[in-house]
Amino acid sequence: MPSTAVDVIPVAVGILEDAQHRILVARRPDDKHQGGKWEFPGGKIHAGEAMPAALARELHEELGITLRAACPLLRVRHAYLDKTVLLDVWRVTDYAGAPHGREGQPLRWTAAAELERLDLPDADLPIVRALQLPPLYLITDSRRYGKTGMLVLIERALRAGARLVQLREPQMSQEEYVDYARTVIALGHKYGARVLLNADPALVEVCGAAGVHLDSRRLMALAGQPLSPAYRIAASCHNEVELTQAARVNADFALLSPVRATVSHPGMEPLGWEQFARLRMCSDVPVYALGGMQPEHLSEARRRGAHGLAMIGGIWEAPSIEEAVEKMLR
Repeated sequence: MPSTAVDVIPVAVGILEDAQHRILVARRPDDKHQGGKWEFPGGKIHAGEAMPAALARELHEELGITLRAACPLLRVRHAYLDKTVLLDVWRVTDYAGAPHGREGQPLRWTAAAELERLDLPDADLPIVRALQLPPLYLITDSRRYGKTGMLVLIERALRAGARLVQLREPQMSQEEYVDYARTVIALGHKYGARVLLNADPALVEVCGAAGVHLDSRRLMALAGQPLSPAYRIAASCHNEVELTQAARVNADFALLSPVRATVSHPGMEPLGWEQFARLRMCSDVPVYALGGMQPEHLSEARRRGAHGLAMIGGIWEAPSIEEAVEKMLR
């Protein structure tokens, strides 16, 4: 029988990335729970121990490194037959020393796209999905740039390396939207990119999209997960209630906005980075910062706990779309 809430074991998990964007994993000892499987570095948080201190201790004990800076990525609760774990996952952004297996455990640097091929504990699988999300989430606006012009801009961004697109076209009829979606999805397939529909989830399979992006109205109307786990689910959020609902419907990630003043929503009060960071800490799913974002905001967004940036004009109106995309992917 799955364990009860009182049996939840809090675990600190650190995500280390090298210059080639590979992720560090370690092999668990055969005699431990989930023995022989690969995992992300970390370990149990001691009673009364603060999360940053626990992560620093575990990384030093396991890898011999000194943690200097980290930011939250997501939280994962998973029930095994014999125990329930709550993984508090942080992205390590700065550390001193060279990682090595201080406890004799083998280490391995692996590309994010290859992580799912490893034998990982089930609790780590949501982390893999999060790590496969790119730092840039593009949002279309053909009302501003024209349908043909938008396609040209999308292809330029995809050719430069962008791999995640939200098709947001609220001015279109459903028939027009479906027709346009199929064209954009075909373009995405050409470059190996995912296209999420900001529309009725029922259209995802009809159009052959990679998933759905839920606006806040659709998000709050849901009682459960709108699509099978084979599809990606994203959600637009503006407050803690909506972020909680995003986790409840098993969203892969959320957009939190507006961080700064934006032309598209001139009447909305911007959150600012302090409020963004506070709300980010309430989220159990990865969060993209949206609203007045420019490529140069990525480092600040990451410092505040964002997975990446979602942009409309910040990309489409950049002096060079190609340079803007490449800057974010370095």
